[in-house]
Amino acid sequence: MSEARLEDGAPVTAGWFAVNARDSRWLHNEMRAVCRFGGEGEAHFDELGFSLYWLQPGKPMSMYHHEASQEDFLIIRGEAILIVEGQERPLRTWDFVHCPARTPHTIVAAGDEPALVVAVGARKEKGSARYPVEPAAVRHGAGVPDASVSADEAYARFGPPRPGPAPPAFD
Repeated sequence: MSEARLEDGAPVTAGWFAVNARDSRWLHNEMRAVCRFGGEGEAHFDELGFSLYWLQPGKPMSMYHHEASQEDFLIIRGEAILIVEGQERPLRTWDFVHCPARTPHTIVAAGDEPALVVAVGARKEKGSARYPVEPAAVRHGAGVPDASVSADEAYARFGPPRPGPAPPAFD
């Protein structure tokens, strides 16, 4: 396999690559800043997704959801609240979370400082995410009022992602 071609820190062709997270493509909206290392089209990571999430206090990493593949999370910096199967659990730096396939969950930044979360997930079925109604998630601004809500509808209130710089955690 040959080396992938990068544009603005993201792969645009298939192949291996090395990139510093500070130089990767970050997308920002009212919810979060996210760096997804896989690209689009032939540069898409088909088997494993790997992302960094920079969350301001009180902001969710995602809407409360479950999907067909496992997901795992490592809190690199800050404090957060894990909402999993309707339960709330405090998280702090170096805590690890494993969610088997179809385990409903989300993470919300807590405390006074932003949180940095590494997210890794298997990719079995594109578009498999479902958004169940969960009162704990709704209380934290990370839930939907109706289980028929689509992914686009669930995330619309946070605005479209727009390119921006790496968060200050990397300075």
